[in-house]
Amino acid sequence: MSTLCTFLFSLLLFASQPLILPTAADGRWQLLQKSIGISSMHMQLLKNDRVVMYDRTDFGPSTLPLASGKCHNDPTNTAVQVDCTAHSVEYDVLSNKFRALTVQSNVWCSSGGVMPDGKLVQTGGFSDGELRVRVFSPCKSCDWQETPNGLAAKRWYATNHVLPDGRQIVVGGREQFNYEFVPKNIAADTFKLHFLSETNERGVENNLYPFVFLNVDGNLFIFANNQAILLDYVNNKVVKTYPKIPGGEPRSYPSTGSAVLLPLKNLTAATIQAEVLVCGGAPKGSFVQALQGKFIKALDTCARISITDPKPKWVLETMPLARVMGDMVLLPNGKVLVINGARSGSAGWDLGRDPVLNPVLYMPDNEIESRFKILNPTNIPRMYHSTAVLLRDGRVLVGGSNPHAYYNFTGVLYPTELSLEAFYPGYLDAKFNNLRPTIVAPKSMSGIRYSKKLKIQVVITGEVTLNLLSVTMVSPAFNTHSFSMNQRLLVLGNDKVMASGKSTYKIEVMTPGSGNLAPAGFYLLFVVHQDIPSQGIWVHLK
Repeated sequence: MSTLCTFLFSLLLFASQPLILPTAADGRWQLLQKSIGISSMHMQLLKNDRVVMYDRTDFGPSTLPLASGKCHNDPTNTAVQVDCTAHSVEYDVLSNKFRALTVQSNVWCSSGGVMPDGKLVQTGGFSDGELRVRVFSPCKSCDWQETPNGLAAKRWYATNHVLPDGRQIVVGGREQFNYEFVPKNIAADTFKLHFLSETNERGVENNLYPFVFLNVDGNLFIFANNQAILLDYVNNKVVKTYPKIPGGEPRSYPSTGSAVLLPLKNLTAATIQAEVLVCGGAPKGSFVQALQGKFIKALDTCARISITDPKPKWVLETMPLARVMGDMVLLPNGKVLVINGARSGSAGWDLGRDPVLNPVLYMPDNEIESRFKILNPTNIPRMYHSTAVLLRDGRVLVGGSNPHAYYNFTGVLYPTELSLEAFYPGYLDAKFNNLRPTIVAPKSMSGIRYSKKLKIQVVITGEVTLNLLSVTMVSPAFNTHSFSMNQRLLVLGNDKVMASGKSTYKIEVMTPGSGNLAPAGFYLLFVVHQDIPSQGIWVHLK
């Protein structure tokens, strides 16, 4: 993409957005849409800069009608048996517009991920949706396509992860102590995972939506409740059991915390370190207490562990704000945004209290006592069923919040929220424009291969510190219930940087070495200068 095209693209993007009110605090907020017609309980960015969102089909009618003749028919639906309104939308980031999509079964509390070809594959749900596999292709007129018996087991509150061989693994779900793969193989097998039954608390669970990350050795790190294992999913064998988090408090649904795989660095080294950070949650007993009207303060700790260490151990850190039902978003510069959620209570219908309006920035490379920073608050509570995903321009899209069994807008503490906001991290402030790189080559949607040299050309108008230039790759995540599935950031570094004309620089990096580091698919590639990221471009790793 030429410099002129990039400049015109930026003008188009920001001209299409509503006015932002600046603030003195770090970070700022922008209301994008007062209502998209549904509550965004699930969210996924696709390679065409459109975000697919959905809630559930048994909420009752939404405020967004479907095209004539497109209705969802479910005789078991307790809200409405024939529903001719949308429960899924596609949001166009560039135009700030949205269109209705049609789901034919209940997608409530489901899971998903983007396949190597860019298609969103979404699995499970509730009632008539619990065995479904749905596919959404990224095109301007595409809609959901569903396979009625695409799963081998009913999946509700499960977690998906894209694998190096291009499949997705689907782990757990309510009363499912096993895993399977999509697409299904001929045998359509499920594989027992005793760890899920061992971490299940009778009557409460506290192990749903397990945190799943692909380790650099190709095995899966799986966290549920307050403990974790390393699973060789090919041979159905637990190869490592990690210590419990100190204190033993639960971090999984409904004591919902969040987790990220911290940025992977030094990718050409003989040994690559992988670290997981788990933040927030609710103390043991919070769910039962909340059902009785007693709302216990959420956890204010994070636990960090190097999952590749021979003798790993958790290190506790204290957040400036207690948080349950928060979301964690990897930013292009390697920092972690902690956003959404409540200060007390639990996940579940009307079980959260005291919304946390301030995001917090976590800086993983700082000394332990200086890793957190409180950012500027929103004025919209984002409680149970909220979502957040990173966009290509570096903003974070925020939506959802419905702590009610149906759409409920009046007479409640936290009404159903249909709006969309964008959070602008501090690196998007205009004062950093002269430090911000603009990528002029390669073109967006370029294909890249494993273990190859990649040359990137950027323009930076201000003074450049060459050793503070770096390249990162981010895998867009499927976000729901405070966990971003498949979220991954790789630091490619800067093997060679050269000035090549006025304000123009060429950066040479090595692409990831294998699918264990980065499964094939579409990634956002950024150039970061002094912690200020460029606008991303799409690259297709294959």
